Amino acid sequence: MASRRVLSSLLRSSSARSAAKFGSRNPRLPSPSPARRAAPFGDILGRVAEYSTSSPANSAAAGPAKDEGKKKSYDYGGKGAIGKVCQVIGAIVDVRFEDQEGLPPIMTSLEVQDHPTRLVLEVSHHLGQNVVRTIAMDGTEGLVRGRRVLNTGAPITTVLIMELINNVAKAHGGFSVFAGVGERTREGNDLYREMIESGVIKLGEKQSESKCALVYGQMNEPPGARARVGLTGLTVAEYFRDAEGQDVLLFIDNIFRFTQANSEVSALLGRIPSAVGYQPTLASDLGALQERITTTKKGSITSVQAIYVPADDLTDPAPATTFAHLDATTVLSRQISELGIYPAVDPLDSTSRMLSPHILGEEHYNTARGVQKVLQNYKNLQDIIAILGMDELSEDDKLTVARARKIQRFLSQPFHVAEIFTGAPGKYVDLKENINSFQGLLDGKYDDLPEQSFYMVGGIDEVVAKAEKISKEAAA
Repeated sequence: MASRRVLSSLLRSSSARSAAKFGSRNPRLPSPSPARRAAPFGDILGRVAEYSTSSPANSAAAGPAKDEGKKKSYDYGGKGAIGKVCQVIGAIVDVRFEDQEGLPPIMTSLEVQDHPTRLVLEVSHHLGQNVVRTIAMDGTEGLVRGRRVLNTGAPITTVLIMELINNVAKAHGGFSVFAGVGERTREGNDLYREMIESGVIKLGEKQSESKCALVYGQMNEPPGARARVGLTGLTVAEYFRDAEGQDVLLFIDNIFRFTQANSEVSALLGRIPSAVGYQPTLASDLGALQERITTTKKGSITSVQAIYVPADDLTDPAPATTFAHLDATTVLSRQISELGIYPAVDPLDSTSRMLSPHILGEEHYNTARGVQKVLQNYKNLQDIIAILGMDELSEDDKLTVARARKIQRFLSQPFHVAEIFTGAPGKYVDLKENINSFQGLLDGKYDDLPEQSFYMVGGIDEVVAKAEKISKEAAA
């Protein structure tokens, strides 16, 4: 497996969009050719082939040095120009170029020369006097003023993306892409090894049969890398969708770390923070990622994203802005987990735009709304129960509480992947049986069964069997 540092440098930017931006900002630059417009990802791969990190860089560096007294002319975006580091402040590096002809456009990648490790810089600002402000995609330890920097003339990308695309299966069926954004290195390593063991990722001669691509930028990486790795995973997913015509499942863990990384970059660039200290460009940063997750005539991308909620506050600007882009949210509740109910899904805070009778059908919709109504009534009664106790409730309220507690426990589920820890076999219940079971609970068919019989079981038949077992044990 490629090293963690190399994987974290899987950075992207749409070359077609970048080229359009370059042209609009600098009228001297030629617009992309029709062929490039038609195949944006092919343009990226073509540009990757145009430069590497060793010999081409050295030859480009040697060219301008020999002709110091002559008028310099550079290719697209000042490609091949050499600048020098004039300031280093953590992950922010300022680079000065000799003349305006060699200035790189915004979002261009620069490479530091004669550095112990490959260090890529992304142009973020033009400061004037031929100085550009860049964001380092790796650690800047050991970087000093005066170090030479090569203008690659291309948006940020990496040859490793080509390797990933070529190695992942080109067969019928969907692909999965996992983008690990700012999470623990251990978790990424565990996921990689589990996928190998389960056969999702194949190595050696069967590598072409793999159905998954992994892209990592862990929490120890610089903010520039963490801010780009989510976009990298999305680029890989777009390639499988557009070039391969596949339906792609994109996992992002954790989307909050993406926001956090952009917030760090924003602070380093000196922008004035907005609400709760987040970057002023929070909405546009998230929109640039989320609005690319879409369906085309060739295929689709479906994204499942883990979202950390700071202090369990769903109104925090970061998760609240993210929720606006999602079709469905499944909220895991700390209060429900304290009851020992797993998965700790809160049906009241969880939402879905597909919860509509036109999509689900009348039976499914009415059952779901009925369950939510019972749980909401129970939540409204909890303060009264805490102060006065159950005895002060009316008979109807007591019945509501009893049914709600059974529904809560029936929503628990033994997981197949947790069998080794719990010793209980995993359960899978199909949709039709689920609807019938919950409708029976709402209709009062199972009011005589004890609530403990609904805990950690599969279908309603198992509930009845468990209730009979409990009654026999009590009678004995």
